[in-house]
Amino acid sequence: MQAAIARAIAYLEAHADRRVTLGELAVETALSPSHLQRGFKQTVGISPREYQDALRKRRFVERLRAGDTVSRATYEAGYGSSSRVYGRREVRAGMTPAVFRRKATGRQIRFTTVAVPLGRLLVAFTDEGVCAVELGASDDALERVLRADFSNAVIARIHAGANAWVTTIVDQARGRPAAHAVPLDVQGTAFQWKVWKALQRIPLGETRSYAQVARSIGNPNAVRAVASACARNPVAVAVPCHRVVKSSGELGGYRWGADVKAKLLERERLAARK
Repeated sequence: MQAAIARAIAYLEAHADRRVTLGELAVETALSPSHLQRGFKQTVGISPREYQDALRKRRFVERLRAGDTVSRATYEAGYGSSSRVYGRREVRAGMTPAVFRRKATGRQIRFTTVAVPLGRLLVAFTDEGVCAVELGASDDALERVLRADFSNAVIARIHAGANAWVTTIVDQARGRPAAHAVPLDVQGTAFQWKVWKALQRIPLGETRSYAQVARSIGNPNAVRAVASACARNPVAVAVPCHRVVKSSGELGGYRWGADVKAKLLERERLAARK
């Protein structure tokens, strides 16, 4: 089963520019559609269709971060129209189904941008907790990503020093230990939350392999699913997915860039020695 799920993930990623049906995926993996659906969700934590939606959303956000307009990013990500971006997007705040159906209309989100050694840092939060932490080269690109993710929320900029959660996140982005835990208001599957909490337990200055994280959550065969949960982490440094590396010791991927990952780990190692 694990080999079949790995083939399914590879096939979905290779055909991320179009919709892959469950039947097509079943033929590729030599499993029945129902068996594949059940096994995929048990291993990855989401369905094949949800995984495809996440791939497309990731491409959309990457294009925004690279400086594309919303319309250009929509096209490059393979969406037929902007309504499909917002109608099917994964809302990252912990919103109720009713709020989700209204595309987060009226949700209050405050944010700020700060200079850190890694570039520019955006921290956004609701009354319940931090809902987005992004790293990038420019404030404009970071704000475009935020507004695309929460298209109908009421979003307002605040002063960087006006919130203790922001201060803690900024310290973490500078490689310092967190002064206290920061509440998160993000949406994820039960499996993703299990992975994210495991990442938060990795001590400052240390790393773990994807396989080690999988074993720590009691699912040693879910290495690819752990990597997927890391890639879908919406709050950089607050959930330290940068502390997860390949078993070979190589850094592996990082949605905010491999060079950013390397610099952040080095700063944390220096802080831990002190």
